[in-house]
Amino acid sequence: MSQTLRIIFAGTPDFAARHLDALLSSEHQVVGVFTQPDRPAGRGKKLMPSPVKVLAEANNIPVFQPSSLRPQENQQLVADLNADVMVVVAYGLILPKAVLEDL
Repeated sequence: MSQTLRIIFAGTPDFAARHLDALLSSEHQVVGVFTQPDRPAGRGKKLMPSPVKVLAEANNIPVFQPSSLRPQENQQLVADLNADVMVVVAYGLILPKAVLEDL
């Protein structure tokens, strides 16, 4: 019998969304998703969500989009999720040492 893990997922592009989808199909619980802020795209420069955000919202998972994890209040977002592990796939932002040590 295996233990269900509480997982934070951090990723942004379609490549990362495929990994998030695999985690969602597992026995583990994704408790929050971190992805980069929406970016302008296309001719009209309309703000577009990342593929990871779209998938997370479709599965009712809380989404966080800080432009940096360096501020203490953003690091607290990670800590408040009380996760066992953080899976990072093509996130695109540097994870501060404090975030890595708190998991």
